[in-house]
Amino acid sequence: MRPALAAALLMAVPLSVQAQERRPSHCIAIAGGPARIQQAAWSDPVPERSVRLSYLGHAMFLIQTRGGVEIVTDYNGALPAGTPVPDAVTMNHAHSSHWTDLVQGIPHVLRGWTDRFGIAADHYLTVGDTLIRNVATDIRSWGTVEEGGNSIFVFEAGGLCIAHLGHLQHEPTDEQYATLGRVDVLMVPVDGGYTMEQAAMMRVVSRLNSSVVIPMHWFSPARLESFLAGMASQFAIERPGTSEYLASLRGLPDRPTVVVLEPVSSGRSGP
Repeated sequence: MRPALAAALLMAVPLSVQAQERRPSHCIAIAGGPARIQQAAWSDPVPERSVRLSYLGHAMFLIQTRGGVEIVTDYNGALPAGTPVPDAVTMNHAHSSHWTDLVQGIPHVLRGWTDRFGIAADHYLTVGDTLIRNVATDIRSWGTVEEGGNSIFVFEAGGLCIAHLGHLQHEPTDEQYATLGRVDVLMVPVDGGYTMEQAAMMRVVSRLNSSVVIPMHWFSPARLESFLAGMASQFAIERPGTSEYLASLRGLPDRPTVVVLEPVSSGRSGP
């Protein structure tokens, strides 16, 4: 057998096996009572069929599952004191406040971009009881468009479909919306400038029509209030006064609701 052909066959086998062993997404291609809100210690167990989300600050959330999986979104290395070392982190490189190379001791590091310009990241990883996958989008880069430079990460656990929009800078295409699938809980940047204008972001939120929307990346109370005012006709607004939200599929609100969480720490202040 020719060396080139043999190498091609060896490369093809793992991809085929990986495709067969992939945990199926329950959020894709699915047509699309109030969730419990409580303050808990990070070390407390997560109730059955639930996921706990803690807003650490900026665009970072700690996601904890019943199976003990702990994930930090848009990880920049500046975790509040006492935060557990995560099993996995996701990142986006639009700004240094959304990524870091300081990842020693973290088993799974999922970057929302690749080092090859125009080649999008493609993640589909099972960690314990959680499926983590991404939908690549574009970002602005020094006056140009960097194709595949950002990722929307989706976390499937406890029967829930949870999405973090990352540093989203354009409205997704129909194909990207389809790949996202159902989104029960949505973490959305509402700064209105570094990502995209609030009117466009509101259209994204309206189209996804998630049961729970958690604002992030808002920089100032004025920007947050502007977003809330724009969504108030379609979404209920809740201000629990806590940094944590305990979501369950059975407990999703009957009416789509924006839940304003207080950041544990201001963390890094860059865009």
